[in-house]
Amino acid sequence: MSTRTVAASRIAALVGDYSREPAYRGLAEGLRVLITDGRLPVGTWLPSERELTDALNVSRTTVTRAYAELREHGFLVSRQGSGSVASLPASRGLRSDHLLPPGDLPEGKIDLTCAAPVPGPGILGAYERAVAELPGYLASTGYYPSGLQVLREAVAARFEARGLRTSPEQVMIVPGAQAGVAIVARALVRRGTRTLVESPTYPNAIATLRHCGGRLLSSPVGRDDADAGDLVSSITQVRPEVGYLIPDFHNPTGHLLADEGRERVAAAFRGSGTTPIIDESIVDLALDGQTMPAPFATYFPDAITVGSLSKPFWGGLRIGWVRSPAHQVEAMFRSRLSLDLGTPLLEQLVAADLLGNDAGLLEHRRDQLRTSRDAALTALAGRLPQWAVRRPSGGLNLWCELPVARSSDLVPRAAARDVLLAPGPSFAPEGGLDRFLRIPYTQPAHVLVDAINRIAQAWDETLTDPIGLRESGPTLVA
Repeated sequence: MSTRTVAASRIAALVGDYSREPAYRGLAEGLRVLITDGRLPVGTWLPSERELTDALNVSRTTVTRAYAELREHGFLVSRQGSGSVASLPASRGLRSDHLLPPGDLPEGKIDLTCAAPVPGPGILGAYERAVAELPGYLASTGYYPSGLQVLREAVAARFEARGLRTSPEQVMIVPGAQAGVAIVARALVRRGTRTLVESPTYPNAIATLRHCGGRLLSSPVGRDDADAGDLVSSITQVRPEVGYLIPDFHNPTGHLLADEGRERVAAAFRGSGTTPIIDESIVDLALDGQTMPAPFATYFPDAITVGSLSKPFWGGLRIGWVRSPAHQVEAMFRSRLSLDLGTPLLEQLVAADLLGNDAGLLEHRRDQLRTSRDAALTALAGRLPQWAVRRPSGGLNLWCELPVARSSDLVPRAAARDVLLAPGPSFAPEGGLDRFLRIPYTQPAHVLVDAINRIAQAWDETLTDPIGLRESGPTLVA
C-alpha cells in the first residue's frame, strides 16, 4: 500500500484559481491535470473531503462532486474508511489510432514514439462551451468544406498578430496538420515531382509525400543549429518543384530557423521556382521566453503554411489549417474535396474557443514541457553521459546522438523493458541516421526519468551483445 500523502493546503496551492462554472467541475479538472502531469503521482493518498473543503473554502458538496467525477473517469480510487488514491484510467490518454499500435498500452509500458502530451486544463471547459454554441448550427447541413467562418477568422487573426497579413478566405480548416500536408501534397505533387525535405524530418510527412508520387531529395539538418547554408545549397543544386520544411522547433531536432536564415532560404526557393510547404505545428512551444522569428511566408508569400492545435493543446482535437496564397486557394479546395467534405463542427467550435482564450493554457503547456525537458536532460547526462544531446529552446523532442550506430538494435531491447522508441532511421528520407534516437519530453518528468533509466539498461545490453534483437516490423511514429 502506498504511504504517499499530500496535504490539503498543498492541493489548494497546486490547483490555484480553477473555473467556478460550475465549481465542482473546475476542481475536478484541476485535480485531473495534476494527476496526469505527475504532480500528484499515481498512488498518492488525497486529503479527505472535509480537509479539502476547509483548505479551499468551498462547500462540502463541491469537493464531494469533484471526487465523484474523478472516480467516474478513473482518476481516483476510493476505499471505504481509508480515503481516496490518485489513479489513471486504463487508457491513460495513450495512442489508439490506425497509424499507431491498435488498442491501449498495457500497464507499465511507456510510449516515447508519440510526441504529444495529454490535454491540459481548459480543454473540458472549451468543449462544454462549444456544446452550448452547437444548436445555432443545427439548422444547416453541417458541411463546411472550408471551415466555419468564426474559426477561419480566428486563425487569420493569429497570423495577423504574428505580422503576416492573412484574410479568412486564405484559410481552410482541416482535421489536423497531417491532413493539411496530405491535401497540399495532393494538389502539388505528382509522380516524379522533385520534392525537397530535410533529413531528419517527420516520418508521416515522408510517407505522405511518397504516397503522392514525390521523388524525395533530402537536405541535411545541422546537428548543433539550423543551417540555412545546407538548405540553400540543396535548393540551388536540386531545383525542387516542392519543398517541405519545419522551421519552428523542427521535428525531431528542435532547431529554430532564424529570420536571416528564413530570408536566405526563401530567396533560394524563389530562384528555383519551388513551392514550399511550411509545417508550423510546433510554433507555439517556445520554452525559453525567446522572441520568435517571423512566419516563413513573410519572406515568401507563395509559401503554403500548415498549422495545428494538436501539439499545443491536445492530439485528440483533430483541428488544423492550411493557409494558402490567394492564387492557390482554389487548388487547395479542389484537393480537399477529393478527400473529405469538411471537419466536425463541434471540434471547430472548441478550436475557436481555445484560440480566443489560449494565453493561460499555452503557458501551462510550456511550463509542463519545460519541466519535463529539463528532467530528461538531467537524467540523460547522469545515466547516458556518452550520448550527445543538444538542449532545444522549444518544441517537444530531444534528438540524441549515440556514440555508435545502434539505435535500431536499442529499440527492441528498450521495448523488452516496456519503453517504446522510434529509431533514427524512421526519420531518414533516404536511409541512415542509425546513430540517432528521438526522445519526446511530452510525458511527466517522473515518467521520463523512469524511461531513461530503462533505456540506459537496454543500451548497456545493446553494447555488450553484438548480435542483438531484431525488430519484427516498422516503427510507427507520431
